[in-house]
Amino acid sequence: MLVMWVIRVLFVIISSIVGYFTASYLNVNQWQGFTAGLIFALVVVVIERLLKNVSLKEIISCLFGLVAGLAAANLLVYLMSVIVKEEGGNMVRMIAAGASLTFGYLGMVVSYKKRDEFVFFTPSGPSNVRRTQSNDTKILDTNVIIDGRILDICETSFIEGKMVIPRFVLNELQYIADSADVLRRNRGRRGLDILHRMQKSPNIDVRIVEEDFPDIREVDAKLIALAKQMGGKVITNDFNLNQVAELQSVIVLNINELANAVKPVILPGETMNVRVIKEGKEQAQGVAYLDDGTMVVVENGRHLIGQTLDVIVTSILQTTAGRMIFTKKKENGDSETRYS
Repeated sequence: MLVMWVIRVLFVIISSIVGYFTASYLNVNQWQGFTAGLIFALVVVVIERLLKNVSLKEIISCLFGLVAGLAAANLLVYLMSVIVKEEGGNMVRMIAAGASLTFGYLGMVVSYKKRDEFVFFTPSGPSNVRRTQSNDTKILDTNVIIDGRILDICETSFIEGKMVIPRFVLNELQYIADSADVLRRNRGRRGLDILHRMQKSPNIDVRIVEEDFPDIREVDAKLIALAKQMGGKVITNDFNLNQVAELQSVIVLNINELANAVKPVILPGETMNVRVIKEGKEQAQGVAYLDDGTMVVVENGRHLIGQTLDVIVTSILQTTAGRMIFTKKKENGDSETRYS
C-alpha cells in the first residue's frame, strides 16, 4: 500500500511539472499549466481509486463494449456521409459526435450487464464458471480458519496455490479471541493457532494482504469484493456465504461439500460396529456416531446405551446438515456384509 501511495504522489508531482513546462513552451501562463497538470493527475488518481474494486473481467467487458459501440458509430457516420455527401459536412460531424457518445455508452452498459455471457471469459458457457477459471489464489474466511480442517487438507497437497488471509479477517479473529465470552474466546484463539501452524508449515504458502474496503461493513461482503479484485477463490464452510458468492460469479470451495464428497459409501444391508452413547429423539431409539461425525440411529437401542455392538443399516437419509444412518441391532440369523 505504501508503494502505491508513493507512485501516486510521484505521478501527481511529475504531471504538475510537465504541465508547467508545457505551458512555458506554448507561451501560456506557467502556473496555469502547473494547475492544469495537477488537476489532471488528481482526476486520474481518483479514477484509479474508484476502479480498485472492479475486476479485470468487468474492465475488459466495458472496453469491448466501448470499442464495439464506437465501431458501430463510425459505420453509421460513414453511411450518412455517403448519403448527404459534401453539402452536409457540418451535419455529419454533429451526427458523428452524437453517435459516438450514444453507441459508446450503450456498448459499455450492455457489455457490463452481459459480462457473464461472454464465451471468451468462460469457454464452456456461464454454467461452467467453476471449472474454467484457473487462478491459484485461495482466500480464507474466518469460519474455515477456526474450523481447522483447512490445515490438514493443505498438508495433504489436495489444495495448492497461495492461501490469502485478508487483514480484516485477521482483525476479526483477534476480536473474537479477545471476547469476554469463553466459548468465543476459545474459538478465536484456535483460529489464530491454526494460522500460526499454517505459516510455519513448509508446504503451505500463506500470504497476509492489507487490502481493505472501508465502504463495506460486513466481512463476507469484503471477502467477495477481494475475490473479485484478485480473481481468486473463496474457501469457506459457511452455507450463506457460499450462496451469495456464487450469485456474484465468485468461485467457492466449500469444506463441508468436500467432506461430504469423500465420506465412504454405505449401503442398506451392510453391517457396522458402533457404540451407543445417548438416547434418540423418538421412543426407544439410541444414537451413535461414526468417526467422521455421521449420526447413526439404532432402532430399539435406548436400553443399549454404553454398549458396543454390530448393527445392520436399514436406510440412509441425506439432509442439508449431513447424513443420518438408520440401523437395527444385528441378530444371529442376519446375513453379514461388513462395512469397513
